[in-house]
Amino acid sequence: MRALLIALMLGSLLLSAAIPEAFAGAGPVFALVYVTLQVGRTVFALWAVQGQPWLVDGFQKTLPWFAGTSLLVVLGAVVGTVVGTVVGGAFQEALWAAAIVFEVVGLSTGFPVPGLGRTPAERWMVEGGHLAERCQAFILIALGESILVTGSTLAQHLDLTMAGAFVLAFAGSVALWWVYFARSAPAAAEVIARAGERTGALGRLAFNYLHPVMVAGIIVTSAGDEKLLREPGAPATPAGALFTLGGPALFLAGHAAYRAVLWRTLPTSRIAAVVVLLALVPAAVALRVPVAVAAAAALLITVAVIVADRVSGRRAPQSRGPRSPLR
Repeated sequence: MRALLIALMLGSLLLSAAIPEAFAGAGPVFALVYVTLQVGRTVFALWAVQGQPWLVDGFQKTLPWFAGTSLLVVLGAVVGTVVGTVVGGAFQEALWAAAIVFEVVGLSTGFPVPGLGRTPAERWMVEGGHLAERCQAFILIALGESILVTGSTLAQHLDLTMAGAFVLAFAGSVALWWVYFARSAPAAAEVIARAGERTGALGRLAFNYLHPVMVAGIIVTSAGDEKLLREPGAPATPAGALFTLGGPALFLAGHAAYRAVLWRTLPTSRIAAVVVLLALVPAAVALRVPVAVAAAAALLITVAVIVADRVSGRRAPQSRGPRSPLR
């Protein structure tokens, strides 16, 4: 198992290196490593879990789906490399988009296989607390990477204006971190761990579906921070406003759904924040608001969510879950 983890680590590093040029010359490398990781780890797992029917069943049914996804990824890389034109690039994008859809459909339907049936999420043997902690690490890594992006941009040209823009971008990342980790993270691990037979289905929804939404929000916010550092006083363009205001909105929307799924409550502060952030996008473009002002507005709205959490926590101390070391 340790050897598998080392191999997966190496493959993941190669995938990360290939991503920037995946739609250009690095497409075949990306496809080859992707297939090795997806199919290779599943074949290894089938060998490793022999004699444990419940585990064998799941890996048997996911293998054909991963093989189908891998075929689409390889075909996309081949088309993009061989054709090498705008048409070839469009086909590559379509095939790789189909691969994503194929995996999502498989996950949502329990990876059905003719003659074998499907593997429902309720039967997945999942360690809920561990899964919650691992996904928290993904959020932390994504936030750290976003700070690295802004830091590398700052290093290219440092002056007082750039330093101020960097502080604003850093504060935005800290605010997103606080929203996720201040109270929800420790309580979520306990909720998942105590879910019993619901652990598999709850984990699929909360972690497989909703955490990528939050990570996407962090990535979009990071792109907005890069624009902020490059031109803090420039008027917000449609793309710039979407990055700067839409990124936190996407993160908060994912976190709102995450809280709703785990605690079955309506996260009104997050929903209100998402509505306000999205409403500010066209307003910022129409009024030609500077990018720095738009970023400051996004920060203030995110901080308002944090304040609302603390206020609601004081009003209902019994519903807060385990106490966080941040309080």
